[in-house]
Amino acid sequence: MIEIKNYIGGHLQGALSGATLENPEPATGKTFSFIPDSDQSDVDAAVAAAQDAFPAWSALSNNERGHYLMAISRKIVSRMDEFVEAESRDNGKPQWLARKVDIRRAHENFEFFGTGIMHFASEAHPMNDGINYTLRKPLGVVGCISPWNLPLYLFTWKIAPALAAGNTVVAKPSEVTPYTAHLLSEVCMEVGLPAGVLNIVHGTGPKTGAAIVAHPGTKAISFTGSTRAGKEIASVAAPMFKKISLELGGKNPNIIFADCDFDKALKTSVSSSFSNQGQICLCGSRIFIQRSIYDTFRDAFVERVKNLKVGDPMDPYSKQGAVVSQMHYDKVLSYIELAKQEGGKILCGGEAIHPEGRCADGWFIAPTVIEDLAYDARCNMEEIFGPVVTLTPFDTEEEVLRMANATEYGLSSTIWTSNLNTANRMSEDIKAGIVWINCWLKRDLRTPFGGVKSSGVGREGGWEALRFFTEPKNVCIEY
Repeated sequence: MIEIKNYIGGHLQGALSGATLENPEPATGKTFSFIPDSDQSDVDAAVAAAQDAFPAWSALSNNERGHYLMAISRKIVSRMDEFVEAESRDNGKPQWLARKVDIRRAHENFEFFGTGIMHFASEAHPMNDGINYTLRKPLGVVGCISPWNLPLYLFTWKIAPALAAGNTVVAKPSEVTPYTAHLLSEVCMEVGLPAGVLNIVHGTGPKTGAAIVAHPGTKAISFTGSTRAGKEIASVAAPMFKKISLELGGKNPNIIFADCDFDKALKTSVSSSFSNQGQICLCGSRIFIQRSIYDTFRDAFVERVKNLKVGDPMDPYSKQGAVVSQMHYDKVLSYIELAKQEGGKILCGGEAIHPEGRCADGWFIAPTVIEDLAYDARCNMEEIFGPVVTLTPFDTEEEVLRMANATEYGLSSTIWTSNLNTANRMSEDIKAGIVWINCWLKRDLRTPFGGVKSSGVGREGGWEALRFFTEPKNVCIEY
């Protein structure tokens, strides 16, 4: 049994209360580790350690801080196999996916911001009789709270720019997937990151996360998770005048016009629907297909989905692993039942899967494709966040825009067309923070990342992240 610990003030330790939480493996349903069930006292200790570390850390040059981040990146690479196995075991995703996406992006996040801070520049505004220039100073202690779907990937996406900008951090990974955050603690100790610069506190959102948000010592909160939790965080942090960055839910449209590259759209749409068991905030869970190719695309799509192998994440041939928890498993299956009640037709999937062997009791769900739902049915409006997609035909741009924009969410969208004018018009009018044209999940870490409407507030990535984690100060000098 693995014992995961908090990382506070440069040391690994259990919760001060001694309380723990069980951490099961999604593929087997069996507990394989225990994590600290931290409370206010642990958060107080972490904030105090971060406050003590802040003066010296913020006084380092950008290059010096960057070198620490680069060292962390290299150490993750040197322990790649260990991180990959931990992420797969903790989350339920296939190991090949953890290697290709999660752990690769985690070390790239440290590398990107470790080098990026060396090139971060401020603005100058000359006048006839003087000059203004902008200083950007670190905020102090910041709180970073990340979700369970891309555990280390999104954890480091927040931590790396915060540290690079000169802040010290109190971070909470999801209690559902804490393992790789624990390994990151070990990496920080191995590279000699100064004590208190990064503090990792494990525990639940209502207890540990809420304490980080409400603590008067945290000056900013960067959160990725549900829209419901984002509303609660904003209600606490905003009256305290903390900076907040909220990357929340998505119900993303995947719009396929008749003039698309059919084969590429088909292949990519399978990935954009079911990657990571559909547990990516950017997955295209609503597929809109122009009516003239609807039947042909639907049949080809369903055939490909039926051939996706669902099974043990350790099996290199498994394309789909387990969903992350019993609670989420029950939620996804309940939405499939709701879709039937709403008049949806299940074209494939729609049921739990029980693989033979060690995974017989795991939380596996067959990739599910549904048609005949109204565009404004609950299953088309609410975030399911699992291996479930809906298919809806459309005739015109105006019609599909109305349907695509009908949800409260506005994170990402994908548009398939060979017509440049169509692509430009749709990109202009669709309500989303990210628009992919003839591709999906093609990422450049320099670009702003985030959504509109109930999909969030603020942007992450590139200079946007470094600006969020700094406070601008204007200096005006008269000649």
